[in-house]
Amino acid sequence: MKKKAFRLIPALIAAVMLIGCGSEEEAAPPTVVPEPIVIDDSAEPDPVQEPEAESSTAAAEPEEEPEEVREGYYRSELTGEWTVEELKDQRPIAVMVDNEITALPHYGTSQADIIFEMMNSTQNDRVTRFMCLVKDWENLERFGSVRSTRPTNIILAPEYNAVLCHDGGPYHNDAYWARDWAPDHLNGIFKRIDNGKPREFTEYVTGEKLTANIGTGSISRTYDDYWGDHFRFSSKGVVLDDIADVFDATKVDLTGAFKHNRTQLTYDAEEGVYIYNEYPGSTSKYGYTGTYTDALNGEQLKFENVILQCCDFNQLDDHGYLIYNVMTDAVKNGYFLTKGKAIPITWNKPGETALTKFYYWDTDQQIVMNVGKTYIAIVPAEYWLDITVE
Repeated sequence: MKKKAFRLIPALIAAVMLIGCGSEEEAAPPTVVPEPIVIDDSAEPDPVQEPEAESSTAAAEPEEEPEEVREGYYRSELTGEWTVEELKDQRPIAVMVDNEITALPHYGTSQADIIFEMMNSTQNDRVTRFMCLVKDWENLERFGSVRSTRPTNIILAPEYNAVLCHDGGPYHNDAYWARDWAPDHLNGIFKRIDNGKPREFTEYVTGEKLTANIGTGSISRTYDDYWGDHFRFSSKGVVLDDIADVFDATKVDLTGAFKHNRTQLTYDAEEGVYIYNEYPGSTSKYGYTGTYTDALNGEQLKFENVILQCCDFNQLDDHGYLIYNVMTDAVKNGYFLTKGKAIPITWNKPGETALTKFYYWDTDQQIVMNVGKTYIAIVPAEYWLDITVE
């Protein structure tokens, strides 16, 4: 698999990095990839080998310890966290959440395990939309508000065998709903809650509605077409310090790409998480105060892992509808951030029924992530150089 070289521009030296989507220059020196303890119950045990000489470019690895086992629990495939055994085979939901400031504050989003953010249209100042994956959904009190889906979400949701929850969408979706691998979905059957806003901002997912529609008809509650795990998690913790091209990353500013929402993530060293914010300093008559919090519990969105994907897209019509080119044999660039550090990575999805995988730069080794929640931003390639990580 041929990988394009990654353009590391001089701002890296100043610890502020403008991110390039790729070039034909020589690649950076090969990345030294540590081998932390990885949660992978399906893997065959490695054969016994003679120890290799210690690398001069990587720290010595501590002696591996047996993976902990907790009765009645398993490691979540979405977060690597200990989760009750009863949920092991339950499919997640993928909820389309409106991200216009009128839709804020959101409800329930702090309960999501993975949140995708991507441009929803080239119009409306290129406003973004969330796709929130939630494993434990039965008792959701209120989640949303819910809006329409796009072809990109129809493509990505089946990777998790998730039930896509949305309210409508453009006719461009029809070709993807017709695919054999199209996800099960719930369309416009959710709960209307009077919140003083226009009707399009009043629909929410609830556990009651989900329970009434998943597992009681044609939509299975348990995994029925599981394509495999996306991520490798380390139960012992991942530190990127010993990987080539690592740099400090305590703030991500996606304003250059997500101009309308002005998305930012700031690292909290005390908690070891990235805190999400959008529309900083802006307020609305519907209760948004300039700082993003979940109105259900007052919590901020916090992520142990952040992935930035550089991806081009095709605009589908004059109304601004689009599809990201996430199905690709080409190896595209990105960044992985955790614990206040960032490294360049590559990613691809080599077919309609293939998983999106993320790799250490200039290797075929899948990145290892910290246990916890993940934020994934799909960034338009044309704006890749306009975002900052510092």
